Amino acid sequence: MQITSSKELLAVDGGTPVREKLLPYGRQSIGEDDVQAVVEVLRSDWLTTGPKVGEFEAAFADRVGAKYAVSFSSGTAALHGAACAAGLKPGDEAITTPMTFAATANCVLYQGATPVFADVSADTLNLEPEQVAARMTERTRAVIPVDYAGHPADLDAILKLAAAHGMVVIEDASHALGAEYRGRRTGSVADMTVFSFHPVKHLATGEGGMVTTERADYAQALRRFRNHGISSDARQRQADGQWHYEMVSLGFNYRLTDIACALGLSQLKKLEANLSRRREIAARYEAAFRDVAGVLPPAVRAEVNPAWHLYPIRLNLEKLTAGRAQVFRALRAENIGVNVHYIPVHRHPYYRDRFEYRGGEYPVAEDAYERLISLPMFHGMSDGDVEDVIHGLSKIVGHYSR
Repeated sequence: MQITSSKELLAVDGGTPVREKLLPYGRQSIGEDDVQAVVEVLRSDWLTTGPKVGEFEAAFADRVGAKYAVSFSSGTAALHGAACAAGLKPGDEAITTPMTFAATANCVLYQGATPVFADVSADTLNLEPEQVAARMTERTRAVIPVDYAGHPADLDAILKLAAAHGMVVIEDASHALGAEYRGRRTGSVADMTVFSFHPVKHLATGEGGMVTTERADYAQALRRFRNHGISSDARQRQADGQWHYEMVSLGFNYRLTDIACALGLSQLKKLEANLSRRREIAARYEAAFRDVAGVLPPAVRAEVNPAWHLYPIRLNLEKLTAGRAQVFRALRAENIGVNVHYIPVHRHPYYRDRFEYRGGEYPVAEDAYERLISLPMFHGMSDGDVEDVIHGLSKIVGHYSR
């Protein structure tokens, strides 16, 4: 690819931006059919804990190839539910990646257990199994790999390691709905798999999450946990003509509403088209940047088919005269709404202070963070939007190339 001449004045230096309006890094796509699905529920007898919940869970389980699917009010709540169902408690440890949103580690703390970080693989930025093995102790009860950017983690290696030591694998697939790992759909591989339905994801319910599993005991525990620890729900009691209920464990109000589930059902019908569009955009980006010295496109291993929640490039800073912060500002000035995913969790003040991290503990994740920029990636992008991103990044990398 030919890089734009460095003589083209950058918007950050007073030049004309590539776009007139900001293109966000992600956003929802809501059609009239989605609106109508929600309106029908608003006019029905059940706004929450009604029939749409079960319909959505059944349809979702069928789509990912899992026996059970249990909905939650958010992806974070779903992670918390999975941590509880896995039996995490004070004194236990769970190993996870620092290259994630804080909720992945926070769910361990919610249970009074301790999150232990392990470094990531240099290619995919997913949890490295050898690093997991090195961080295990007699207190390790779970491993929580993250499918970073929508690329499945090395699940077979992690599951083998976990099985040998009696650990539960909770796959954080918040980025990876629709991804495939060695011919299997994400959601059907790990002991429990967690999804998110935040508006920037492949399927949006406003806020929302899901846990899939093959185990009936996990599903039962998850359903109780999201409903205050109560062993029945209001719809069941109404159908049975009963008032009596029992709280059998400590739970939370983490239920997903029928309103949100109706939207989820409508959005689920579009998932294949959404995935196809994201993969088209990723292919266009990869073709544009594969030979650009200052840009490293995300790696894809042969045995996976990513879902592309994010498209995180890494800057080859040795080939540029500017740092990541300067490139980021320049892209925003061009109205390309880039973002950074993620600040490694152990570098957040809460974790740094509580666990006395000083930096340098996870060199691969920390080096990646200094270079990462997430380009806009959502299924509602037009071809023109994609070309604007390519133009903007090429313009800036050309300007700052050594």
